[in-house]
Amino acid sequence: MKLLLVRHARTTAVDGFCYGRTDVSVRPEVTRAVAESVAPLLPAGVSLACSPLSRCADLARTLIDLRPDLSAPQTDPRIAEMDLGEWEEQLWSAIDPAELDAWARDFADTRAGRSGESTRQFLLRVGEAFDAWRAGGRDAVWITHAGVIRAAWLLRDGIRSIQRSDQWPGQAIAFGECVTIAL
Repeated sequence: MKLLLVRHARTTAVDGFCYGRTDVSVRPEVTRAVAESVAPLLPAGVSLACSPLSRCADLARTLIDLRPDLSAPQTDPRIAEMDLGEWEEQLWSAIDPAELDAWARDFADTRAGRSGESTRQFLLRVGEAFDAWRAGGRDAVWITHAGVIRAAWLLRDGIRSIQRSDQWPGQAIAFGECVTIAL
């Protein structure tokens, strides 16, 4: 059983802009290019789920245009990016380093940006979607975000909670990259 995780295309946000749950746009031609590169990788008839954020929903719709054999995408808020609270729509470099340090010290339970999600809450949310996929017993595709892909790696390894920021996967995930989890 496989879960293919596709990160959305590069957004119009400037580099270093914090936009977890913020609905940042993607130029249509960039979305189309990612869809054209990913479409041949997807198995026929596989179920598609996408984050409700437009950068993912637009990619899912474009994939369906290219591959009408795929199931209509189901929007799933459980695979939306982490809510980064008051840090959203700021440059990471403008965020008070003391706040980032406090988050890193209690990575499981401190809410990002004071009003956002904790890592524990985020993993629980993504874990619900991951468990539903596993219970379904079929291959699936998620059009999602880098944070969700990293959470899925932890979940694949049976990790439901982490205490320290250095336990969070640090691998780079390119815009438009397709990552496969096989069970």
